[in-house]
Amino acid sequence: MESGKAASQNVDLVSSDHFTARPESWPALPLEAWQDTRDTLHMWTQIVGKVRLALSPLINHWWEVPLYISARGLTTSAIPYKRGVFEVGFDFLAHKLVIQTSEGSSSTIPLAPRSVADFYKEFMAALGSLGIQVKIWIMPCELPNPIAFDQDAQHASYDPEYVSRFWRVLLTVNAIFEEFRSGFIGKNSPVHFFWGSFDLAVTRFSGRRAPPREGADSITREAYSHEVISAGFWPGGGDIKDAAFYAYASPEPPGYAQATIRPGKAFYHPQMKEFFLMYDDVRMDASPRSALLQFLQSTYEAGANLAKWDRAELERTA
Repeated sequence: MESGKAASQNVDLVSSDHFTARPESWPALPLEAWQDTRDTLHMWTQIVGKVRLALSPLINHWWEVPLYISARGLTTSAIPYKRGVFEVGFDFLAHKLVIQTSEGSSSTIPLAPRSVADFYKEFMAALGSLGIQVKIWIMPCELPNPIAFDQDAQHASYDPEYVSRFWRVLLTVNAIFEEFRSGFIGKNSPVHFFWGSFDLAVTRFSGRRAPPREGADSITREAYSHEVISAGFWPGGGDIKDAAFYAYASPEPPGYAQATIRPGKAFYHPQMKEFFLMYDDVRMDASPRSALLQFLQSTYEAGANLAKWDRAELERTA
């Protein structure tokens, strides 16, 4: 496809002084070094995200759920409540959580080592002090052996250095995902941070409905009601021991697992049914942006071609 060729040619058209080309935009992020902090921050983002979920109208594929990358960290964007809107932001430069309302009132919570239970209580009290009344389901999502937020004294770590590194990676990857997203004119998700799985993702849609998933719950049915090819960044866990980029097609077309994907260090995980490219392999590349764009484009092209997407109608050609 000409559009795919154009996208590939565009990979190297970036100024050397662009922030995504700077070494400091790709800091080391070994999971072992910040696992406890990652787990604690994951629960904090779930608490904040569940408030957004509780007060926001349903949007297709749960697009009312995620957080977004901001100039200082992560943000809910505007959330409606009875007196206007409010916004909750994780400020990973000053290491504080900031709640701001359209009435001009605000509340701030320092981000420092503390238990999930203490964070939950202080955050809900701060919302109440601003006249924001909300109830959330206090069990974490998408985790084995979850602990209710108000009972979780186990997760209580916060290393500001590694939180800052994680945010700098998100900032860099978000910019490249936005660039990749711009080449698709079909239905396309925002680049957004899902607090359930703790990953940054962007998803393309063919426009066709997907076959129903047998035994799927209501959340999965809504998320995968239509054919998708999705990509994202994840700090790692389980079988994937460190930070990685991933890509998958759902439903997966025959032959996808055997597709040739760029760059050469990318691999297919047969149990997870996803392609992966380790973050360290990207950050150590001579051009990390080029390596990541190659991964995004080649996994998309493989899925779209095998599933016979109408690429001429879905992709930008100029």
